[in-house]
Amino acid sequence: MNKYTPSLKGTWNNIKKSLPILLAIILLISLVINYIPKNFYNKVFIGNNLVDSFVGAVFGSIAAGNPVNSYIIGTELLKQNVDFIAVVAFIIAWVTVGIIQFPAEALLLGKKFALTRNVASFFSAIIISVLTVLFLNLI
Repeated sequence: MNKYTPSLKGTWNNIKKSLPILLAIILLISLVINYIPKNFYNKVFIGNNLVDSFVGAVFGSIAAGNPVNSYIIGTELLKQNVDFIAVVAFIIAWVTVGIIQFPAEALLLGKKFALTRNVASFFSAIIISVLTVLFLNLI
């Protein structure tokens, strides 16, 4: 028995413990993404930059997913005349905030950490979307 065996056993046990939780989260995210119709989003964005960035961050937080999907959805939102600021907030929150996976994150990493990270990510999504639009308007 070498010195790495206890670490490898501990790692394997953590993987076995985490795998069912992660699989459940992936399945739940897939259900939520497919449940929300694509034309729903253009009804909730009202054209106010601050409100739209907030709404975009809220919906992005709820419908979390991977970046590739967010780019496709962002493109479709832009085609439906949703303001760019809302799309940026949506994409950032989509990737960084995880309402759906919060229970698993809290279980694995701690409730305080999960809450702090999600709140910071949510407000960062709004701030970054505003700064992105301001910066692009300067160019």
